[in-house]
Amino acid sequence: MTSSADDLRSVSLEKIGEHRFRATNSRGGSLVLGHGEDPDFTPVEMLLAALAGCSALDVDFITGKRSPMEAFEALAAATKIRDEEGNRLIDISVTFDITFPDGEAGDAARKVLPDAIKKSETRLCTVGRTVAVGTPVTYAEGTLS
Repeated sequence: MTSSADDLRSVSLEKIGEHRFRATNSRGGSLVLGHGEDPDFTPVEMLLAALAGCSALDVDFITGKRSPMEAFEALAAATKIRDEEGNRLIDISVTFDITFPDGEAGDAARKVLPDAIKKSETRLCTVGRTVAVGTPVTYAEGTLS
């Protein structure tokens, strides 16, 4: 395993209201998250969006070399439980509904679609692989207080 400073990914979070936070990436992009009693995404919904989005990009890159998609939808779903291991998600799934145009290019994209989804699941999608393999998370108090 090799990594460098270029491999580090980070997001900063700032409080912007009661139970509301803004996440900002190093490129200046931001999104707001909340606790579910407002239209903002909850952290769990963001995780599901990250799972679907990560694989969507993989599938788009692979199939897009053959044909653009005519229509694309993905559904990421899971069941939230609380048990002796704490709050967590189980039965996580990502389902794709993709159409390609008629013709040779669309046929080529349809042909590689199952393999593209499988490659994303088993190797390419960093978010999905991190969840599936399991990675310890450390929490610590910083120096802002």
